[in-house]
Order: sequence, then structure tokens, then C-alpha cells
Amino acid sequence: MQRIVEYTINHPVLIAATVVVAIATAVIELRQRARGSALASPNDVVQLTNRGGALLLDIRDQAQFESGHIIDSRHIPSADLATRADTLKKFKEKPVVVYCDNGVASAAAARILRGLGFTKVATLRGGLQGWKQENLPLVKGAKDGK
Repeated sequence: MQRIVEYTINHPVLIAATVVVAIATAVIELRQRARGSALASPNDVVQLTNRGGALLLDIRDQAQFESGHIIDSRHIPSADLATRADTLKKFKEKPVVVYCDNGVASAAAARILRGLGFTKVATLRGGLQGWKQENLPLVKGAKDGK
């Protein structure tokens, strides 16, 4: 304890910077939680799909979907999501992981789904790019999981 007090006295700038970074991190985290923005890592998504019952929703356009998507994912372009969400009604109480190419558009799609009554919506952290960085498999072609 004596060393911590001594360190604090001798390095006030470092202590102040640490406190500022900790507060900023807490504020960012609380803002994301308030928006309902849950993020799922690629490993979390693998675990969810292995347990079954989770829906993977690809909101990219058709050409991007055909060039490579996560196995068993369902394809609904983001522009059609609000009108076609009724086809997903059996997943309202189940985990739904939305993904796009980089994770930006999927956040907006997740908000739309939450607004339509879906309770367990998350976005894939980093989108499909994050999935690829983890060297996880993709399926090519137009057939989507239903």
C-alpha cells in the first residue's frame, strides 16, 4: 500500500491520465449499452450456432452474400429488413446476430429489429471482416440458410 501512495505522489500525470481513460471507457460502454448495442465476437457467434437456436442474419446486398457468407445465415438486405422482418417472427425471443461487411450497417439493422420486438439482438463485432480475420469458414453461393 505504501508503494501505491508513493507512486501516486511521484506520478500525478500518469494517475490523472489513467483515471481519464477509465472514465472515458466507462462512458463509451454505458452509451453502447443504453443504445442496446450488444456486440458478439466471432467466437461468441460460433458458440451460439453450435448450441443451436440462434439466427445469423446477413444484411449485405445479394452480390456480397453470394461472394461469401457464414454457413446457415439467412439473407435479408438491409433495405428490405423492415418489410421482411415478419418472416423472422419465430426468432423474436431467440438470439439473432446481425452482420454486414464491417459492422456499421448491422448496428442500424439491430436497432430496427429491437424496435420490432426482437429481444436478443446482437451485431457481429467487425462484421464479416472480423469473421475473416479469425480465419473462420465462409460459404459461397446464393443459397441461404432458412
